[in-house]
Amino acid sequence: MTESYAGTTTIEDIETDADTPTAALDRAADAILARDDARRPGARPLRQAVREDAAQARDWGRHRAESLRATVEAEPVKATLYALGIGVVIGLLAAR
Repeated sequence: MTESYAGTTTIEDIETDADTPTAALDRAADAILARDDARRPGARPLRQAVREDAAQARDWGRHRAESLRATVEAEPVKATLYALGIGVVIGLLAAR
């Protein structure tokens, strides 16, 4: 388990991002999206839209987690009983 790195990698062994098929497809997709953006100047780029949607989903999840945490802190016995009941139901369903 204690292998040491011999340092035998040469320049030819290193694969750059520009040489991979994935990078070529990524460049082609960017070109297609840029062409489409030129035709519809008011539209959001796809990657930007996905990033913005992911940020909104992350914010929604954080808000829901904070709300849940506050509810559990306000009524810990009630939350524990709900969790226990859900666990029992899942256990009974899994036992079938």
